[in-house]
Amino acid sequence: MPTEDVSTAKGSRDVWLDAAFELLIKSGVDSVRILPLAKRLQLSRTSFYWFFKDREALLNALIECWREKNTQGLVRQTEVYAEHIVEAMLNVFDCWLNPLLFDSRLEFAMRSWALQSQAVVDEIEAADTARIEALSRMFERYGYDPLAANVRGRTIYLTQIGYISMKTQEPLEVRMQRIPTYVEIFTGQAPVARDLQRFHARHGYVNRAN
Repeated sequence: MPTEDVSTAKGSRDVWLDAAFELLIKSGVDSVRILPLAKRLQLSRTSFYWFFKDREALLNALIECWREKNTQGLVRQTEVYAEHIVEAMLNVFDCWLNPLLFDSRLEFAMRSWALQSQAVVDEIEAADTARIEALSRMFERYGYDPLAANVRGRTIYLTQIGYISMKTQEPLEVRMQRIPTYVEIFTGQAPVARDLQRFHARHGYVNRAN
């Protein structure tokens, strides 16, 4: 096991990954290279190889982390306990407001990367399928027939991917005002005050209209 001094001198796998994510998000995959990362971290270039075989291994690790964070993060939210479909829908909406559950900047960077990599295209397609299937299963659990469940799941997902692809920015207050209508459109049921109060509280939002 390395001593603290050796660990500090070489960084850690997570330190290199975090720096790679920042470069990927800020400047695209072409900027994710070993020497710029080493300079950014003020670590030696050779220390990179303590944690990754080569740049390709680092890129594969980025894909794996994205898969776990965004795909599994969304899937898990569709499975969180809810009393009814409106509450389940708001659980999914947590993803769009909490980057710890689903990182929209990372999603945009991955989709940009896919423009120059067939392997990443394949990853994106697999992720899209898994996410839509999870949303569809969620609707089926609350009594929607399979076709309606799939169409609703696809509509929710493609709407959000549109937000991400267009890099749409909305003030929190504007988004919160729109969410009840989105919920009603997506589920066919309007949220009641209690549903929204819990949702607002999770995101530190105070509805000044009340």
